[in-house]
Amino acid sequence: MTTILLYLLGVVVLLLIGGIKVINEYQRAVIFRLGRLVGARGPGLIYVIPIFERMVRVELRTITMNIPSQKIITKDNVSIDIAAVAYYHVVDARKSVVAIENVHDAVNQISQTTVRNVVGQFMLDQFLSQTVDINEKIKNVIDVHTEPWGIQVTAVEIKDVILPDNMQRAMAKEAEAERERRAKIVAAEGEFQASEKLGQAADIIANHPVALQLRTLQTMAEIATEKNSTIIFPAQFMTTVKEALDTLQQDRKNN
Repeated sequence: MTTILLYLLGVVVLLLIGGIKVINEYQRAVIFRLGRLVGARGPGLIYVIPIFERMVRVELRTITMNIPSQKIITKDNVSIDIAAVAYYHVVDARKSVVAIENVHDAVNQISQTTVRNVVGQFMLDQFLSQTVDINEKIKNVIDVHTEPWGIQVTAVEIKDVILPDNMQRAMAKEAEAERERRAKIVAAEGEFQASEKLGQAADIIANHPVALQLRTLQTMAEIATEKNSTIIFPAQFMTTVKEALDTLQQDRKNN
């Protein structure tokens, strides 16, 4: 009789000890009592009644989920491969266990479908230039579907886009043509500004003939500074220079 009592006491002690659970700060324990949802417990030390209660651990930390690469046809009928990544976390542990069988697999599947549907609404140029807006739209659509499951999607980012080879070559040609167009425009603007300045200089020289001769002398002085050379001046040029100097002296006397 004593042995039986000790045996029963040992079983009771083991059951009591076996019901003690430790739940981490980033976890919650969803408790079912005889199949009925009781609630969520934790974090810390909790007790689960053996045989009568069952516990399901739920992670509350943000989960990084890779959305596999898939072929998508854009609105302008271009086939591209897109891979993305989604970030989500559980906000209601009870819903994530009761509302759906496998919440992580469900989020993965709805994410793939949403990426395909949303990207298919845009042309290729729009998709490449509006990636931030498209990411936000994908996140909002996924979040609407996952809210009844107790899941909140915090971000969705398209991380890889693979274009067909012929499309890459076409875009490279387009980019090269665009760069050439900009270079020609810049060169034309430079010529236009230079011609304006030359026109202004010509007007000034026309009003002051001596300025042309002085400019010629300055240019020759610069040439002589760079290289030792002998410059031969035609007699007519020297006469013109003499006239220019006489004109300067006359202007000084008048002033």
